[in-house]
Amino acid sequence: MSCRSAAVCGLLCEACTVFIATKEDPERLRSLSARLGIPEEEMRCFGCRSEKRFGPCSDCRFSPCAERKGISFCSECDSFPCRELIEFQSVRPHRLDLWKDLELAKNLETEVWIKEVRQKYTCSNCGTINSAYDASCRKCGNTPSCDFTEQHGEAIKEFLAKK
Repeated sequence: MSCRSAAVCGLLCEACTVFIATKEDPERLRSLSARLGIPEEEMRCFGCRSEKRFGPCSDCRFSPCAERKGISFCSECDSFPCRELIEFQSVRPHRLDLWKDLELAKNLETEVWIKEVRQKYTCSNCGTINSAYDASCRKCGNTPSCDFTEQHGEAIKEFLAKK
């Protein structure tokens, strides 16, 4: 496990649809690229702490801020939660557990945090890690795909219906 899959803002990269597409699902990457109108190469992402991040995420405000302050997660900051993080959390449903996950990050070693957060995106049937937007498991079809989608399925459906 690499710290590269633990974003400064509290998101788990392994549960990101773009990360999943880059690492193991070329068809998903092509589909996302076409739907968003972003070239595949700009879509590719190897994690928030890597050199190659998804186009919109490459302009992340949180990583440089954390680096300047010498912290690993936003929850370690004296200004937590800052206005930017509050706004970031409120925009998309895959960020609904951000506060809970950042509190965990403050109290756990990064590798333990990754294991804890990974569990809520893991299919109970086959063990596959799914994104917050995978209603059914992308490998075995189990519904819901994971605890996160079971808990936040309605908010995710409402968000997707607006798109």
